[in-house]
Amino acid sequence: MNFPALDLHLVWFLLVGTLFTGYAMLDGFDLGVGAIHLFAKKDEERRILLNAIGPVWDGNEVWLVTGGGALFAAFPPVYATTFSGFYLAFMMLLCGLIFRAVAIEFRSKKPWRWWRQMWDIGFCGGSILSAFVIGVAMGNVVWGVPLDADGEYAGTFLDLLHPYALLLGVTTVALFAMHGAIYASMKTDGPFHVRIRRWINPCIITFIMLYAATSHATLLYCPHMTVNIKQHPVFLGMGLVNMLAIANIPRAIHLRRDFEAFLSSCTAMIALMGLCGAGLWPNLLYSNVNTEHSLTAYNASSSQGTLGTMLIIAMTGVPIVVAYTVSIYWIFRGKVQKEHLVY
Repeated sequence: MNFPALDLHLVWFLLVGTLFTGYAMLDGFDLGVGAIHLFAKKDEERRILLNAIGPVWDGNEVWLVTGGGALFAAFPPVYATTFSGFYLAFMMLLCGLIFRAVAIEFRSKKPWRWWRQMWDIGFCGGSILSAFVIGVAMGNVVWGVPLDADGEYAGTFLDLLHPYALLLGVTTVALFAMHGAIYASMKTDGPFHVRIRRWINPCIITFIMLYAATSHATLLYCPHMTVNIKQHPVFLGMGLVNMLAIANIPRAIHLRRDFEAFLSSCTAMIALMGLCGAGLWPNLLYSNVNTEHSLTAYNASSSQGTLGTMLIIAMTGVPIVVAYTVSIYWIFRGKVQKEHLVY
């Protein structure tokens, strides 16, 4: 299928970015709820947190699977290099997601205190580990990785754990914790709701401090991320949207507008991913050894015919995913009711 008026490489770059942004925005609050899970001391409170995400967490992960599938189909060399070079990191992510999922389902199967504490720790640890690894992976994508002339990863696992990637990993944990605390506040009421609201401001302050440090580090050590933005000042609008969205979060929390704060957090994440994509284009995996070895949307894509055919499929499948996500959130809208605790 041909689309002569479209740059299919750009379209798929945007589509893959959109799918991963949707995952970060939706599963981000799941991971954030897990990160703050142990702050709840009572068994009932921890069950409320689990029930807040219970109906939606598995649907949120569809965005990760869909994004990975789109990356594999549209940019197979990028998929191959990423999943082989980052193999141990992705195994850590997989273990974290598995521990989190199993903990959600198994935690309340037995009334024993040690049993529930074990799964509580697994849920929290798996969530933090997953968020951290996602941040470290993004840090390496932004920083760049050593690629050889064949586009294959030429480093080691320890090469991925440099200071910038670790900083972005910690920043991602803080971002998701803030996002999750806002979501938990939106889904609860009563005394527990009041306590959750006390957790939000420390999460906001921690994230803003780490975000400022990450932004400065990016400007100082990743100058390639600013080239497109300097050439096209329109992208500065995304930076402005990002700053306004972040600034509105504490304002909305102060005014007790939890849903507005959650939307602002989502907007900030979308703007951050947009800025990242604008800085990377056309690179999908930047080579910090020799830029000519970078894997781009043009030299690492499937054929034009394949991209066109898959776009037809995506135009059918993505709206279904969006419709499913919207319907689930609509069905399970409102506060978590204590009499309906099932997790």
